[in-house]
Amino acid sequence: MLSTRFAIFVAIQTLSELVCAQIDLGTARAFGVVASTAITNTGATIVTGNLGLFPNTQSFITGFPPGISGTIYAGNDVADQALQDAATAYNAASSLASTSQIVGADLGGQTLVAGTYTATSSVLITGTLTLDGQNHPEALFVFQIGSTLTTASSSSVVLLNGAQACNVYFQVGSSATLGSSTNFEGNILALISISLLEDVDVNGGLYALNGAVTLINDRIIPQSECVAVSTTTLPASPSPATSESTMDISSAIQTTVVIDTSSVPTDDTWNDVHIRHADYARHPNFISHIDYTARSDFTGRFNNPDQPRCSKNF
Repeated sequence: MLSTRFAIFVAIQTLSELVCAQIDLGTARAFGVVASTAITNTGATIVTGNLGLFPNTQSFITGFPPGISGTIYAGNDVADQALQDAATAYNAASSLASTSQIVGADLGGQTLVAGTYTATSSVLITGTLTLDGQNHPEALFVFQIGSTLTTASSSSVVLLNGAQACNVYFQVGSSATLGSSTNFEGNILALISISLLEDVDVNGGLYALNGAVTLINDRIIPQSECVAVSTTTLPASPSPATSESTMDISSAIQTTVVIDTSSVPTDDTWNDVHIRHADYARHPNFISHIDYTARSDFTGRFNNPDQPRCSKNF
């Protein structure tokens, strides 16, 4: 029998639909717009970030500047790398195993949790598509669309309960068109072109791998890197010598457990810590034993056993 004075039973809340892989945009993440053949703007569009065009050069960019907070890269190595990184992200998104088939062509009016959603043909968004992160900030939403993506006028993609635009990807097998006054959360990776009608807001990047991006009085804000690992700290006080303590850890993929031992007893009554999954019968190998004779702080990272590990195959 284990002689345990202090045990931590780690309960991990999981999302069975959550995709364990993450999409890496690389250098393209700093770009609001990346295209191959042309970037055309009419009106007072604002792009918070860089603008990239490759292999075509600056003469194929019209309507900018002004409206760019970053730098315009055209026909050079920086633009080339951004386009390559966007293509890598496109392939990564397309290679993920589907968790759900999109039934019907219209996603409007639906609320979806994290997962990889697949449509063999075109997809329409009329009204509001809600993406529910279920309080998991690393929740990943990937939409694999075989042909075109179109949003109706005044439609929106809305994030709920901790979902982040940096973890939303629409991988479009043809071209994407966002209707006027659309509010769109997420990144669009289109094999050909992307067109925004007037007064569109995009919290994410626009990446047209083999075509053009067309803009009309729009606003684009690329998203920074998402943080996928959470940290939970178990304090030493008020009662570090308790026989049992339970934590809920909301990270669906991986979590870091930190144990503060600054005020633990100096005698031998607090020697061992056992960390295990709340469902120990089903996950007997999810366990860690720490000898606290030295009474030093402990930091350990644990993969969630309910979440299968993914291998990248690009």
